[in-house]
Amino acid sequence: MYIELNENEFKVTAEGLTIELLPKEFALFEFLYRNKGQTFSREQLLDKVWPLEYPVERTVDDHIYRLRKKLVSLEGLVLKTVRGFGYSLLVRNMDSAVEVNPTTRDPELNQRIRDVFGKYHTYGQGRSMLALARQQDVLGYELAPFYSIYIHFVEGDLEWLLYTQEVPLAERMYYLVLCHAFLGEPEKSLRYCEQVLDQQLLHPNQHMEMKILNILDVYALAGQVDKALERLQLTYTIIAEPDYENFVPSVAITEMFLHLVKGTEDSEIALIAEKIEDECLTTKPFLREIGSYKVVKGLWELRGGEGREAEKLLDEGLHVLDRSGFIPLRMYSLLRIRYFSHLFPKDGALLKKYRVLYEKEQERFGFRKLIGPLEAMMRKTLNSL
Repeated sequence: MYIELNENEFKVTAEGLTIELLPKEFALFEFLYRNKGQTFSREQLLDKVWPLEYPVERTVDDHIYRLRKKLVSLEGLVLKTVRGFGYSLLVRNMDSAVEVNPTTRDPELNQRIRDVFGKYHTYGQGRSMLALARQQDVLGYELAPFYSIYIHFVEGDLEWLLYTQEVPLAERMYYLVLCHAFLGEPEKSLRYCEQVLDQQLLHPNQHMEMKILNILDVYALAGQVDKALERLQLTYTIIAEPDYENFVPSVAITEMFLHLVKGTEDSEIALIAEKIEDECLTTKPFLREIGSYKVVKGLWELRGGEGREAEKLLDEGLHVLDRSGFIPLRMYSLLRIRYFSHLFPKDGALLKKYRVLYEKEQERFGFRKLIGPLEAMMRKTLNSL
């Protein structure tokens, strides 16, 4: 059963239905959902959900009562009372879903759904992927293992990626390293990238993507742009193979960013931009890449002193990335802007705008409170191998 939590609007979406909750009802449900299957006493729930308040134990009972009434239409959720102790949240397992929807066992339907997910993935339509995932129980299909993890990455659910017990850490490691890349210090992120590559901790496809694409930006942000440009030669050799043709737009955009960081002359950057616009994005109009390119082009305008045009392009790019639904990529674009501001601090007010936006987005998605646990987990895991 796939459940989406909208922290901004206090909504819970599952089985094609959306339930609106009051703020404290949402906080209580979110805590129980993050710890589903575990039983908590009233005192523990008061401590976790009302930490700075002084409610009575009856407050928990009242909120549980209201939650049960509002969630009654979601048959897969059970708020269980453990007599003499407290409460726990149970979520229906997949076996019961199969009984409700026989199509879950239909291989042809499941393959077609996987194909649709693949198309949305290719075109960078993260919101489309999430919308399809939310309808899993209604449409009656089995979410492929890859996408059952990937959708959490797309929506920036770092807490799930860190703490879930549903899938092994090895299946989440790639996404955790990527999350650190847009949240942590570049030098640490580079070290983590190199360690997972040296220790071969990733699946082959993820290993290759980290090696030829993800690490390029990290090199640049860590002050090793020459090493990134050197690695880029290997990247272009590999993506010349047919299986990697969809990498071409991303790699070209990254190349343009690397040359901006390097300080390459405008004439050479103009050639890269022309290639992106006339070749890459014309034949492969992927939403992620369109947004990313607008941001990088905006940085180019910023370097040239065209503040007004730069701001227009940066805002357009971030808006496209917001529409794409790929939270990590939007955060990474904000990080690119933040880093670039230190190289070419020509417009302090404009750059402050995006620096503040980056910090607000960290707070909005709960990233700031998770960076410490993320680094602790990375150190523990990588140093123990």
